[in-house]
Amino acid sequence: MSLLARIRWRLSAEGFFWLQLIGGAIAIVASAAVFGLIAGNLTDGQPLTILDGQVANWFHVNAMTPVTRLMLLVSQMNGIGGISALTVLLVLAFAWKREWYWTAFAALAIPGGMLLNVLVKSAFHRARPSFTDPLATLASYSFPSGHTLASTLFYGTLVAFLVPRVGATMRIVIVVAAIVMVGMVGLSRIYLGAHFLSDVVAAVAEGIAWLSLCLTALATYRRHRIALAAVQTQTAS
Repeated sequence: MSLLARIRWRLSAEGFFWLQLIGGAIAIVASAAVFGLIAGNLTDGQPLTILDGQVANWFHVNAMTPVTRLMLLVSQMNGIGGISALTVLLVLAFAWKREWYWTAFAALAIPGGMLLNVLVKSAFHRARPSFTDPLATLASYSFPSGHTLASTLFYGTLVAFLVPRVGATMRIVIVVAAIVMVGMVGLSRIYLGAHFLSDVVAAVAEGIAWLSLCLTALATYRRHRIALAAVQTQTAS
């Protein structure tokens, strides 16, 4: 196959589908590997847990009131309740635009990932950072960060929907904006002493793996529906 033929194939619906599958598989494996690496090094005395403690203590010692207020705002807006409300609005927006595949995707993938994170937290039972004068106090488990996971799913869904529909410049803007938002949420959780650094990184990896799996499933289902419609059309004619 010539270079031009390869390019044409990759730009076709057939080629793009296989690129989606390959890209999704790579993202799933890589993210799962990062998550597994972190999860396997959470015992006391490991370099990772030592680093976690050092980062948590540094932010706690250097906390400043204006920054604390900002971090509380970011954390509250992107908490489980905030992301759930945003997800409802996103589902309604997709439905209004008659994007039925994406309506179902947002309604299932984001809450599904958040539920998965609750189960993962229960499996690891990791205690949250502890301070004598905490900025935030929570009774639930720490690993992975639920706020960061939810934000990764929500903003990742927006990226997946918008990027194929805009020009090159806007794609960069959208991706960077999503990365900044997820990064700010993760930073807020570490700053407030609600999570360790590894909780946040693992949550991002978990979110990317789950989102990639769901996007791959969506692409496969859409391709199946298109192929089925084509067969029915040929049969009818």
